[in-house]
This record gives sequence, structure tokens and C-alpha cells, in this order.
Amino acid sequence: MKSELTRQIFEAFALGDKEKFLAAAREIINEEEKKSHRLFAKDLREIIKSLGNGSSMAEIPSTKRYKDSIPIPRDSEKGFPLLEVKEFHLDWNDLILEESVKSSLKQIVEEIRQAEVFATYGLKPKQCVLFCGPPGTGKTLSSQIISSVLYFPLVYVRFDSIVSSFLGETASNLRKIFDFIECGEWVVLFDEFDFIGKQRDDPYEHGEIKRVVNNFMQMLDGFSGDSLIIAATNHQYLLDPGLWRRFDEIIHFDLPDSSLRKNLLMKYLGVMDKQKDLACDLIVKELNKFSPADIAHVCWDALKKAILDNRRTVTNQDLLLAIKEQKRRKQIEKKKDG
Repeated sequence: MKSELTRQIFEAFALGDKEKFLAAAREIINEEEKKSHRLFAKDLREIIKSLGNGSSMAEIPSTKRYKDSIPIPRDSEKGFPLLEVKEFHLDWNDLILEESVKSSLKQIVEEIRQAEVFATYGLKPKQCVLFCGPPGTGKTLSSQIISSVLYFPLVYVRFDSIVSSFLGETASNLRKIFDFIECGEWVVLFDEFDFIGKQRDDPYEHGEIKRVVNNFMQMLDGFSGDSLIIAATNHQYLLDPGLWRRFDEIIHFDLPDSSLRKNLLMKYLGVMDKQKDLACDLIVKELNKFSPADIAHVCWDALKKAILDNRRTVTNQDLLLAIKEQKRRKQIEKKKDG
């Protein structure tokens, strides 16, 4: 630690100058990170979080988890941003999943936190993970929560901008993204991953996609950053076989069982009183084969109905009508796919 930074820290404390303290603290943390003292740097960040009545650094206006000066990579053809950087303030209580899945997610986080300890044994934390399973089962939310608890910003990759009409430009766009995430610590979400991870022997795909898959695998193999890469897909059966062995962990998100459906129901209805004789077992049974996202929509529809009727209590009828409406929407979706 430089003597000048030490002096600034002491001066800030004596003057009660939070802004000056934060500026010096950020410089110290940055220096420790450059020295690869990641565990110590993270400990310092945790101490900073206690400032301002428990506010995190991200909630203090003068600080951010990432620098605005870092340019977002853009598509050369149209100039569209290839990714979005997002920040979330969630915790594990926001996630209702099977305990085995939740445990796997927590282990990923703990491994990253213990990266320096692992390094002393010649080990590395999980760095490339596949989330798969039906839509609406918590893959994106899990990525957001991991981002929050690790205190890493979430990089959301925009596939609509990555895939270019110019031959060869798609692979170039991917390279720009990997160059970006090599710098810093991020949780990187490649959502709808099957869009670029399709099997190379698929007769319906042209040569460009096959080259992109090859390039993507090479970029994964050569990645040396500290970020966590998450690939999420609803159609894992479409993925190229060569991709599977490149994932350090594969987590399947399934539709919730009756117990989880009940927990989800209570969570989303918690903002309003419920009918005293709420037919919970019947409602949970009617929600069979519904995803967590479906259940959330059902609850929101029921709550809105109660509010529009100028009531402060959600009823069985509200929920049953909302379930009927959600089933109607799901039928339309099936027709679209079929």
C-alpha cells in the first residue's frame, strides 16, 4: 500500500469525509486486484458495503461496480451494442428451487470466493456453467442472484446483435465480447445459448453457424479471465456434443413439485391478504406443470383482479380465473410452436 493512500485514509477518517475515504479505498482495492490478491480485495469490498446504514458501494452515488469508461463492444455492421451490463440487489431468499439445485448454485459461488485458496492446491473454481431446462424455471433469475451475491455485474449478451449478416462478422462479434469479459470480474449470461451452440452436423444450418460454434469452443478453451460464464438454454438437446465437455457444471432446472408450487404461491401472494378458507391444495393441484414464471403470472393476475374490484383480499375465484387464463395463453403458445 502506498504511503500517500495511507495518509488519505487517515485524513478522511479524521475529517469524516466519506467521499475521500471511498476514493482512497477504491484505489487500494484496485491495487490489490492487480497483485492478484482477489480474496483480500473481496474482503475489503465487504467492509465497504457496511458504509451508509448498510448500503453497498453500488448504492452510493459516487461508486459503481464497474467503470463507465470501459467501452461496450459494438457490432461493426450496425453499431448495436453486443451486450448489456446490469446490476441486481437480490439474495438467495429470492430463489425458490429444489434444494439440490440451490446447493449446486451456492457451491459455484463459494468456489469463486475461495479461488485463491484453490490456487494453492493447483485447483480452479468452476468457470463455465450450463443452465438448462424448460422456460420460466429460474435460469435467468439464478444468474441475477449469483451476480448479486458475488458482487459481480451481470453481462447480458445480446444475440440479436451478435449474429451479423456479414460473413465472418458473427465470430468477430464473439471475439469482441470475450475480449471485454477478459477484463474484470463479471457474471456473463449467454441466454438462449442454443442460438449459436447448435450441432455442427445439423443439415438445416449453413456453414457460418458451424464456423461460429467452432470459434466459440476455441474462445472457451482459451479464456483466462476471472469471470463466471453461464450459458442458458431451453433446448439443450440442440447443442453440439463438443460443447458439453467444456462446461465445468451442468444444472437442470425442472418444473416445481407441489411443495415448491405452494411456496411460490405464498411468496407472490404475500403482498395481499388471502381468503381465510383459501383452497390451497386445490390451487396447487391446478398449477401442476406450471413453471415458476407461470405461477408468478397467475398470482399477479389474481392480485390485479382483487385491486380492480376494490378489494384487499385475494380469493379462490381470483386464482382459479387467473389459472384458466394462463392455461389459455399456454395453449396459444403451443399452437405457435406447432
